[in-house]
Amino acid sequence: MDPQDETLINRLLGDNPDLKTLVDNHRDYEKRLEEMNKRPHLSTEEDLERKKLQKAKLAGKDKIERILAAHRN
Repeated sequence: MDPQDETLINRLLGDNPDLKTLVDNHRDYEKRLEEMNKRPHLSTEEDLERKKLQKAKLAGKDKIERILAAHRN
C-alpha cells in the first residue's frame, strides 16, 4: 500500500474495528504466504492452502480499498 493509504488506515483504525480486523488478517495472510513462498516445494494440501490464502488476502484487500475509498472522498 502506498504511504497515503497507510496514513489513512492508521487514522481510521481506532474508529473502525472492521477495518482493524481486515488489516490484521491481511498482514497475517501476507506473512503466511511469504513463509510458504520461501519453500522450494509444497505438498498438494499446502498448495491448496496457499491458493486459499491468496484469495482471502485479495478479498480482504478489496474490502479495505472500499473502506478507504469511502473516506477519501
